[in-house]
Amino acid sequence: MARTVADAIIATLSASGVQRVYGLPGDSLNGFTDALRRSDVQWAHVRHEEAAAFAAAGEAAVTGELAVTAGSCGPGNLHLINGLFDAQRSRVPVLAIAAHIPREEIGSEYFQETHPQELFRECSVYCEMASTAEQVPRLLRIAMRNALERRGVAVVVIPGELFLADAAPAPRPRPVTGTSSHVVPDDAALARAADVLNTARRVAILAGAGCHDAHDETVEVARLLQAPIVHALRGKEYLEYDNPYTVGLTGLIGYSSGYRAMEHCDALLMLGTDFPYRQFYPKPQVPVVQVDVRGEHIGRRTEVDVPLVGTVKDTARALLPLLRPKVDSDFLDTMTGHYRRVRANLDRLAAPTPPDRPMHPQYVAARVDEIADVDTVFTADVGTPTVWAARYLSMNGRRRLIGSFSHGSMANALPQAIGVQAAQPGRQVVALCGDGGLTMLLGELVTLRQLNLPVKVVVFNNSALSFVELEMKASGIVNYGTELDHVDLAAVARGAGLFGARVDRADQLDETLRAAFAHDGPAVVDARTARQELSIPPKITYEQLKGFTLFATRTVLSGRGDEIVELVKTNLHELPLI
Repeated sequence: MARTVADAIIATLSASGVQRVYGLPGDSLNGFTDALRRSDVQWAHVRHEEAAAFAAAGEAAVTGELAVTAGSCGPGNLHLINGLFDAQRSRVPVLAIAAHIPREEIGSEYFQETHPQELFRECSVYCEMASTAEQVPRLLRIAMRNALERRGVAVVVIPGELFLADAAPAPRPRPVTGTSSHVVPDDAALARAADVLNTARRVAILAGAGCHDAHDETVEVARLLQAPIVHALRGKEYLEYDNPYTVGLTGLIGYSSGYRAMEHCDALLMLGTDFPYRQFYPKPQVPVVQVDVRGEHIGRRTEVDVPLVGTVKDTARALLPLLRPKVDSDFLDTMTGHYRRVRANLDRLAAPTPPDRPMHPQYVAARVDEIADVDTVFTADVGTPTVWAARYLSMNGRRRLIGSFSHGSMANALPQAIGVQAAQPGRQVVALCGDGGLTMLLGELVTLRQLNLPVKVVVFNNSALSFVELEMKASGIVNYGTELDHVDLAAVARGAGLFGARVDRADQLDETLRAAFAHDGPAVVDARTARQELSIPPKITYEQLKGFTLFATRTVLSGRGDEIVELVKTNLHELPLI
């Protein structure tokens, strides 16, 4: 049988360790999917191309290896873009194969014509279109290498007829796999950094996802400097555990202890983080040392006195011998003591409610944390599920936490969980979803059944886009357009052939979660939570206080005073935190 270009593509993917391609079939992609049918690479058929891209991003995030998605011409690959933006901003290696209309029709406003090589340029490290069959194998290998080495999205645009073209005879394809490098700043830069850190009395460390393999080195730097470690959200899974120097997160969903540590330090050491919220950084006169393997990212968020281009693990190892151990632990003791008080208050909020009251979402998250396996991979929807995941899921070095933490897209948790579970079928995967996020890509519940993926979906169902409501409250805007009609999502799950259970009361939760987690297949737990629950940020500005007062006044004047009463009743338990 003649060997087609599509066969050559799949042979290269297979030789490089790719086991599946996420996507939806379409006419311009038929040559590719037909070649998949004849191969040992799985076609992971989802219900929406956006989910395909998110699933590939989830797989790449948990494995660190190349994941692949594909879309047909026009609307097909157009749907990939949101998930690809997420993969690009999360810096995970994803290859997208974007089928195109016939070459001879490009530029004629042909049926379903778009210009994908322009469309995907912003969300990729590499994006090129093949014009001839002979080009495809080479462009494919260049794209794969770019995705792996630059940790991002690479797109190959291929007119549909090229998939079916005869491929030139070629030897067995060589695998395209990732590499690892040790990158260390020069001695002079390390000496300048050590001078800043040794001179300061109160050093704080802000650490992020770049510390993924540098837990021990980061903790040792903190020990020598007697420095509290503040972690960005993407650093939580790598630094929260076995760390006596942690003071929790900072940022809009962080803790006051993390905010105060950075507010009161007289030097800041940034390790592998591009934390975006400038209002949470120290005052401009505080010297900053920043370590990042991507030199172009240094100084984007705050002024930096000593830039260090290098991997965190290797740079920290090189820096350690230059640091003088500090003996004064007052700053560290104050900040870790603050963190212990904040942590105790947060744990107190995760209490069961009486049977006649909806559950606190904190309680749901805390019980999931307690019941889930020691090596569970959690995915979390943007919005309040991310808040509760950040505050109540315990990391231990074996668990993972994946979300749309840089791109901030809704509806990410379920499709990311699809990719994680497909890549690691024997591992427990729990998707923490909002009712708004889940219903946006609700069809992917059917994907769980069709692909036989035992993902456990826990829905924080409060019949509202609740994080948007919080933003409105803080800005003094009466909530509008955020209410979601009540849907029994457990019944929807059962209708799709999944385990589905609804929880209305706190005393039902543990039994239901244990049953769902033990179920041999996909499961949905529809947990009814309080709509008016507030997640108080670590720093409350005057503008936010003024906005909340305006919100309350306008809500009462618009005849919706019952909402203010419900808000107060729901959040009375938070008063000691305010």
